[in-house]
Amino acid sequence: MVVVKTQAQAPERSLDQRMEALKRANDIRVRRAKMKKDLKEGQIQIDEILNDPPEYVSTAKVFDILMAVPKFGRVKAARFLNQCRISQAKTVGGLSERQRAELIGLFHR
Repeated sequence: MVVVKTQAQAPERSLDQRMEALKRANDIRVRRAKMKKDLKEGQIQIDEILNDPPEYVSTAKVFDILMAVPKFGRVKAARFLNQCRISQAKTVGGLSERQRAELIGLFHR
């Protein structure tokens, strides 16, 4: 007997649903880009974002947000995450309170 696995497919969406999803995704991208620009220019601080993240940042990777901080590159961002025992794939919304507090604490040293 041969078992054939089929991929589960998402239900069909109407054109209106797809357009609404695209609109939401584009809005999130635009808001994140503005936030990263503000971070680079020093208009907002990383601890403000990590302490009370806006809803559009909750699904963003912490690593990507750290990369927008002035004087942060891949190595420094990875080192900060390693010190706090946080995966580079972790999202801002997925941070535990311990991880969030530890990461914010590193910026105040």
